[in-house]
Amino acid sequence: MNVNLQKAEFVRSAAKARDFPRDRLPQVAFAGRSNVGKSSVINRLLNRKNFARVGAAPGKTTHINYFLIDSRFYLVDLPGYGYAKVSKAEKERWGRLMEEWFADNTLMTLGIMIVDARHKPTADDCTMVQWFKSSGRPFSVAANKLDKLKKSEIASNLERIREVLELDSTVKVIPFSAEKGEGRQELLELILEHAEART
Repeated sequence: MNVNLQKAEFVRSAAKARDFPRDRLPQVAFAGRSNVGKSSVINRLLNRKNFARVGAAPGKTTHINYFLIDSRFYLVDLPGYGYAKVSKAEKERWGRLMEEWFADNTLMTLGIMIVDARHKPTADDCTMVQWFKSSGRPFSVAANKLDKLKKSEIASNLERIREVLELDSTVKVIPFSAEKGEGRQELLELILEHAEART
């Protein structure tokens, strides 16, 4: 699939199920904790500096944001989770929005869950991975902030992520650095392969 990544546009911010695009284009969903660098990963994939807004404070993505790439597929930025300074009502609203999104199995083509390569996945990460598993759709894990690890730590940290999230061998764990670009090509190829299979 030849895609012009420069032809990327923000389409909409969905606050309710009726706002979700249902035009049959492939949708690649990104999820991760509020401070894990989700926007930076999307920016790195597109090689665009400030395309997906990088929030000064974590927890800025409170809606589901849709970016249309070359009129061929969507990158879907799901709300960041696990940020403490958010009201209970707001957390519940996020939860309902995510439930509605995952309940419609016509939407997601591929899921990308972003975790911090340096740390053991949190309870919130374990909850999120259950959403992906129960969707029945393919998903992969991008272990971001690889550049913050020593080379000797990488293999054991990736193994820990796989164990804690209880991932089977079909789920790829891609070491990634939004800062340096490591893992970009592998993640991009995975996304394009699934987007093409869906079209």
